[in-house]
Amino acid sequence: MHHMSINPFQTAEQFLSQVDDDWAVLIATVGKCHFEPKSHQEPYEALIRAVAFQQLHAKAGEAIIKRLCALHENSFPLPAQLLTNSVEDLRACGFSARKIVTLQEIAQGAISGLVPSGVDALNMTDDALIERLVTLKGIGRWTVEMLLMFNLGRLDILPADDFAIAQGLKRLKKLSVAPKPKEIRQMGLAWQPYRTIASWYLWRVPK
Repeated sequence: MHHMSINPFQTAEQFLSQVDDDWAVLIATVGKCHFEPKSHQEPYEALIRAVAFQQLHAKAGEAIIKRLCALHENSFPLPAQLLTNSVEDLRACGFSARKIVTLQEIAQGAISGLVPSGVDALNMTDDALIERLVTLKGIGRWTVEMLLMFNLGRLDILPADDFAIAQGLKRLKKLSVAPKPKEIRQMGLAWQPYRTIASWYLWRVPK
């Protein structure tokens, strides 16, 4: 095995470096993009994990998922298996009442086909996936955008409601106040078709 350092994001980096001087400096400072989607996870599983981690630290989220898997011989439950878990079981894992409703919706959605398999998701546009998945109770646009980026590896997603992206832009552009989602979307037009990669860099703007 010789390690050719072929960087799949080189084109994106070159493109973004040409947006303006601020971007050129940011990319030179942060260096190569190491964006690695976890594409081995089915969207159903990725959504369940996202719910577990909502409003919690990573360690707490991981503990909850571990307890959920413990109910199923230490493997991640299939949708039908998850639906056999009582509310008490799920509470004991550490899910709130509100999150339990969402879990059940996701599992039912996976069975009905509302939540697509990874294979079916390949044939759906970003917008179609967002539109469909936000109909699940407790799943907002931001969560679906994270799924599109980190699970499905879509390269042109801009989570305009993301607090850290607003802060990154504020620092990058030396603004007195963080831009609003509408302004972020406007600015983001210049980063198409690599808004995911742009977001990855914005999360890393030096403090």
